[in-house]
Amino acid sequence: MSNLDKINAFVESKREEMIETYKEVVNLESYHSDVIGVRNVAYRFMELFEAEGFKCELTHVGSDFSGPMLTGILGEDRPGKPIIFSGHMDTVHPTGKFGPNPFRIEDGKVYGPGVLDMKGGIVIALYAVKALNAIGYDKHPIKIIFAPDEEKLHEGANTAQLFLEAAKGGECAFNMETGLLTNDICISRRGKTEAKISVEGVSVHAGNDFYSGRNAIEELCFKVLEVRKLTSEENGTTASTGLISGGIASGTIPGHAECKIDLRSSTVPAMEAMKKKLEEICAKTYIEGTTTTLEFTQEMLPFEYNEGVGKLAAFVQKVAKEDGFADMPLKKIGGSSDAAYITLAGVPAICSCGIQGQFNHTEKEYAVLESLFTRTKLWADVIDHMA
Repeated sequence: MSNLDKINAFVESKREEMIETYKEVVNLESYHSDVIGVRNVAYRFMELFEAEGFKCELTHVGSDFSGPMLTGILGEDRPGKPIIFSGHMDTVHPTGKFGPNPFRIEDGKVYGPGVLDMKGGIVIALYAVKALNAIGYDKHPIKIIFAPDEEKLHEGANTAQLFLEAAKGGECAFNMETGLLTNDICISRRGKTEAKISVEGVSVHAGNDFYSGRNAIEELCFKVLEVRKLTSEENGTTASTGLISGGIASGTIPGHAECKIDLRSSTVPAMEAMKKKLEEICAKTYIEGTTTTLEFTQEMLPFEYNEGVGKLAAFVQKVAKEDGFADMPLKKIGGSSDAAYITLAGVPAICSCGIQGQFNHTEKEYAVLESLFTRTKLWADVIDHMA
């Protein structure tokens, strides 16, 4: 019997157990701002991976508003560099939004907070390791890196740097984010920076003292028009004003206005250039007597395509084709992920390796149950082929 046959047989024998594990960790809700919830699911995943021989650690990420990061390694004394499974444990929906025990299966689809983004992916990583242990795999160490606060872009924490440091020295990484229904391998993601622009003017009565006022909304609007110019299809950058507020009444010159800006780019240099240009926009005053402040509030750097990423993706495509799995086209995606920090650490990574489904971040979010088993077989098989 080949190793692939053994992997397939193992996964088939664990189908019900996998569903129960999946159900348990989804019902352990871990909304990104619910520190206790994220901590609880981190401890549970730690227990599950330690049961497979991992030496695990929970690390404080420098913020009391985030849960701990989970890292671990199996087979530290094995030859070769570690193969990494990565991702995040937090989810986007507030705790209790879907009622008690929200996990459910209907017509082959799984529903509940984080079933797709991305607890299904972590369960796949866990059972891929179990399958490899079952066939006596000992070629490479295997490492896990799971963040507690990806859904809020690690705001106020040093998670990104911890992620990068943990990834250093790896052979390659599979980021277990949402698997695409089209079965594509994600080889690049745009990064995102969120910025807040605040303008202070002079508030007065619009009828009695109009000329003494300094309209903060109008000053902000001049700047918003300049922000639009940062979008460039040629450079792979977009800039969007997504939220704006200011003023207290139509009869009052507004003394305060603010907006939030979404910046996205395909490369780190392009992102840095946009940030610098935004600083220049905010430094210019259009209405004398107003002042402007700029704050970069959240950031997830781009996951950049490089030669190593291309080679890893080609290897996965080759194994998948030869061993009877579905074709896996390559795709670049707009949304960001922590795969960025793995490639910044010099380690090739591919993303969207988790359970397949759609409608992330919505009440319609679902995962395709059968892909839980197929993807587990796939990644165990791919890792088994790595010399």
